[in-house]
Amino acid sequence: MYILITGVAGFIGSKIAKRFIDEGYKVIGIDNLSNGNIKNIPKEVDFINIDLVNSNSFNLIPSGCEFILHLAGQSSGELSYKNPIEDLKKNTISTLNLINYGIENKVKKFLFASSMSVYGDGDCSVKGIQENDILEPKSCYGIGKLSSEKYLKVFKEKLPFVSLRMFNVYGPGQDMNNMKQGMVSIFLSQAINYGEISIKGSLSRFRDFIFIDDVVESWFRATFYDKAINEAINIGTGNKTTVNELVESIKKITKVHNIKVLEGTPCDQSGIYADSTKLKKILDLNPQVKLENGLRIFHNWAKELKF
Repeated sequence: MYILITGVAGFIGSKIAKRFIDEGYKVIGIDNLSNGNIKNIPKEVDFINIDLVNSNSFNLIPSGCEFILHLAGQSSGELSYKNPIEDLKKNTISTLNLINYGIENKVKKFLFASSMSVYGDGDCSVKGIQENDILEPKSCYGIGKLSSEKYLKVFKEKLPFVSLRMFNVYGPGQDMNNMKQGMVSIFLSQAINYGEISIKGSLSRFRDFIFIDDVVESWFRATFYDKAINEAINIGTGNKTTVNELVESIKKITKVHNIKVLEGTPCDQSGIYADSTKLKKILDLNPQVKLENGLRIFHNWAKELKF
């Protein structure tokens, strides 16, 4: 069975590719290496270096792939605000091109890397955000992700899909040099390299931090579980963690105590965390790695790096 994974040189895409390979599947991987690192790609992957924004490059992709797992794109809300047209190309035009490929090649299911950003500042005063809550993204990035979800709904009769709305993913393999994406990796990188953590925005903001292994498992199950077809599913723990609580945990692990609080970034969400009921019901998945344990695993990996 052939699995097509886009963004295969990225943090999440490469980990998912490794899981499928370990399970005995053949993986065709696509990446233009604008963000990902070729060193991340498992050696068993049949790698194709193309840009999905260019529809003419699709003739390089072989037919016969039964599932598409689409993780390519840029993933920074801050960068999307600075260059919304580029974000539109990388996150929406590329998806439309891939939808067309999926329909033409009679792909069984299209899995899409969506994001918590589609919710904007949803109401999390009492409980986590649910998949059927109001979708009102604040960032250009969130608008692009929501647009892609809606395009997938338009074509669902020809191309069954799953939208996986990922929350704050972290863990070994994350790009420790990228200071525009990944709250946990940014703070950990700063603590290890500079002995100081700079925080853009209020310490009272809150998020849902989910470890990479739990995310990989959710993608693997969503590929094969029929109950997931044409559904949007939150990929989060269901636990609310403030930025202050995260920083305190990192301080405890790294022994770094110098903190700077700076002005926030444009269009940042003030607070969001998942209701994970649907994740448990449809994918029978209850995230296993607690934040404190995940941070220790991540720190032990990161401190051995030269970055």
